[in-house]
Amino acid sequence: MAFGEFNLAGKVALVTGGNSGIGLGMADGLARAGADVCIWGTNPDKNAAALKQLEAHGTRVLALKCNVADEAEVESSFQETLDKLGRVDSCFANAGVGSGSGLPFHQQPTDVWRRVWSVNLDGAFFTLRAASRHMVERGDGGRLIGTSSGSAIHGAARGEAYAATKGAMVALMQSLAVEFARYGVTSNTITPGWIETPMTQRNVGNEKFESAVIRRVPLRRWGDGNDFAGIAVYLASDASKYHTGDNFIIDGGYTRF
Repeated sequence: MAFGEFNLAGKVALVTGGNSGIGLGMADGLARAGADVCIWGTNPDKNAAALKQLEAHGTRVLALKCNVADEAEVESSFQETLDKLGRVDSCFANAGVGSGSGLPFHQQPTDVWRRVWSVNLDGAFFTLRAASRHMVERGDGGRLIGTSSGSAIHGAARGEAYAATKGAMVALMQSLAVEFARYGVTSNTITPGWIETPMTQRNVGNEKFESAVIRRVPLRRWGDGNDFAGIAVYLASDASKYHTGDNFIIDGGYTRF
């Protein structure tokens, strides 16, 4: 008999940045476990493709165009999620962008720094604020999950803006774990390592990069979105109701090597 606590039937999950990569892997796992799922993304074509994939699992699914860096869009999208799916039991603040410029830190443009922070951290703040408010008002608990990055642990040359936001994500989620425990709301972080996503695509197949980096991963491969389905289901499920304030490192052993 299957472990019943992992059955997400009747629960609703929201995944920002859920139309590709890690976010889509999590959303797919949640839908397969029986959850109704809403994904937010900024690319309509990718939203549509992800929606078609998720619909195959037979639960209610919704894809909304939302730029999480825009406070008003987050508020309206969260309300639309509630209007169409009724509630949000777990919220995965996963949307993010990379540093992008590739310039050394001492030449980093201010607008690049602020763009990364606006999406990765302001966006998480807007999203988690809306979700936590809903969960506290509803009064029967919930799950808050933030996506960090291995760059929060390892030095990320020329990626300081991204690394700083991902380190801040861990601190934010730990603080939320303490503040919202009294409401039955848990808060945890997922920290991916080297994962094949649109953000890392330029390095996939790059012999020099893979020889220097992926060869150091004890499991000897890139991760992919499917590697995050299980942890998403666990954190959204009743099995994790006493697990809060943690940081789950999913990197094929890279950090430990």
